[in-house]
Amino acid sequence: MSERMEPSNHKEAEQIQPIRLILTDDDSFIRESLKVLLGLDPGIIVTGTASNGREALELLESGTTADVVLMDIRMPDCNGVEGTRIIKSRFPDMRVLMLTTFDDDEYIIQALQNGASGYLLKNVPPDRIIQGIKTVHNGDMLIHPDIARKLAGLLRPAAAPQSHPLPPLDTYGLTRMELAVAEAISEGLSNKEIAAKLFLSEGTVKNYVTEILGKLSLRDRTQIAIFMLKN
Repeated sequence: MSERMEPSNHKEAEQIQPIRLILTDDDSFIRESLKVLLGLDPGIIVTGTASNGREALELLESGTTADVVLMDIRMPDCNGVEGTRIIKSRFPDMRVLMLTTFDDDEYIIQALQNGASGYLLKNVPPDRIIQGIKTVHNGDMLIHPDIARKLAGLLRPAAAPQSHPLPPLDTYGLTRMELAVAEAISEGLSNKEIAAKLFLSEGTVKNYVTEILGKLSLRDRTQIAIFMLKN
């Protein structure tokens, strides 16, 4: 009498869905180089390439599937700042990761305010770019440490001359741990990195982020970072 063998775990047969990515850069050499480098990671698949932000939007509107758009800043016709704005207005759940050789002051805050999920400089190694894509895909915000420091320098002086200064942080009702999580977010740390730094589980960190957003009446992690740097 033969026995029918059943899979011991159905999840073992499931394949993890790779992150679908649109590459946006006006330099064709950089586009193709990144496509090759990112294609070496089985967790990422490049579904389309574009030479400016408007082309990236057109790809999405034509049915090209994507979870993340990797976007250069300086491009002709439609740069990364404007590209982020029009993509987020049409596809609000799309993750946009800025990647550039420039760290110009005029672009940093604009890109984040337009809804970018992160900002990396092109001088980081390929594995850092891959990790950055996975970080923003998971819903975390990612800011290169150099950018975080620049944001602090840009925002803090601007807050000083205000006739109505921001209320002290302790008036918002944040607990000590919520404040620590908010500060870590302003440093560009992911939930995983925050959990390791504060000896918490990732689930607990996510709960803290939700509480912080509610108490500060903010929309997302980017606004938390900007709020903390202004304070």
